Amino acid sequence: MGNGLYSFPKVRHLRKSSDFQRVRQGGKRRHSSNFIIVVLHRSNSLTRLGLTVSRKVGGAVQRNRVKRLVREFFRNNINELPVGIDISIIAKIGAADINYSRICEELRFLVEK
Repeated sequence: MGNGLYSFPKVRHLRKSSDFQRVRQGGKRRHSSNFIIVVLHRSNSLTRLGLTVSRKVGGAVQRNRVKRLVREFFRNNINELPVGIDISIIAKIGAADINYSRICEELRFLVEK
């Protein structure tokens, strides 16, 4: 299993509907060609991620693939992300057709800020 350095524990998830609503109402939106990214800065020191991938993106296999790839980006870059933010990522219709490197390009601005 390893040492958990690149794990994605449940405390890093946005899980409640109220958390997603808080991020969408108070956060800053950023659009890319395949994602809508909403970021809300908080005083808590924990960075959390929430994913929304609707059936418009594709079937269950395609939706789960998109979620796996976005989580992989989050795991690999968690140490470079700002501390104390909630990130809500909403996949657009074309997100199922892109590869991991394209996802990294579109989400790179999260690491750069």
